[in-house]
Amino acid sequence: METAELIEAIDATLPQTQCGKCGHDGCRPYAEAIAGGEAINRCPPGGDETLNQLAELTGQPATPLEQPAQSPLVARIREDECIGCTKCIQACPVDAILGAAKQMHSVIESECTGCELCVAPCPVDCIDLLPHPEWQAAENEQEQQAYLAKRARLGRQRHQARLQRLAREAEEKRQRRLARQARRTPPNQQDGSPTSSASHLRTTRVSLVASLKKIDRQRHDESLSADARQELDQRATELRSRIDDIDERLKTSASASNSDTHERQQRFAVNAAEQSCRRARQQIAHAKRHGNAADVQAAREQLQRAEQVLEEARHAISSSSH
Repeated sequence: METAELIEAIDATLPQTQCGKCGHDGCRPYAEAIAGGEAINRCPPGGDETLNQLAELTGQPATPLEQPAQSPLVARIREDECIGCTKCIQACPVDAILGAAKQMHSVIESECTGCELCVAPCPVDCIDLLPHPEWQAAENEQEQQAYLAKRARLGRQRHQARLQRLAREAEEKRQRRLARQARRTPPNQQDGSPTSSASHLRTTRVSLVASLKKIDRQRHDESLSADARQELDQRATELRSRIDDIDERLKTSASASNSDTHERQQRFAVNAAEQSCRRARQQIAHAKRHGNAADVQAAREQLQRAEQVLEEARHAISSSSH
């Protein structure tokens, strides 16, 4: 059997509780490890039946389980004790817990695989593990096998969906981070090229000036031939041209930086004036509630001054944008 086929067959045999008791982050990674030669006796939820099936698939001996076999369980949250920390939600490998921050959480019992991963993170120890009601309701072995097959199917589907969700959220987070970086980067630096950096331009200028000085010293050598002197003159001209170009770009960069700084200062002035207006209105309302006419008048005068400052700040922004 090919390795890929063996992995698929092993994964189909495992119970899909995604509990990690085997030492791996889910049943699929454990299946890959078994196909690579790892021991097959590390799945307590699968019990002896899964162990024997794995032995047939891999040819490994059915040695006793490392941990006692575990019958199907379900997690239940004592909801009146839940503090809404969301740690169990983050730990659940099949997204079978509902809730939001600072709100009561509850388990979707039909989706819970009894993995126990939600128990340890709970800071108030309000999660119990009990025999799964569907397992207990099974009246014969056929119904038990039907439940186990259903648990495995849903466990695999929901675990894969969760992995896809986490990957999608991680990519969205990365894109938001890149967008924030782009907003913070001046337009003349958004191409990411080293030459667009003012600090790199200054470093390059220092190097060019040093090269030009070296050429000037060489040109004073009276033993130089006419061709060599002409070549040095040409190189000196090229260096001066590059230095002049860098000086012009640095000047443009500095102008853009000053413009950005001035624009930020104008926005800060508008925000400060708006806050002053809000405070003055609050003071007026407060003074009216207490029937203090003098305080009302003082606050109105303060509001008038703040509105004048706000109008001037907004006018300054409008003027600079034209």
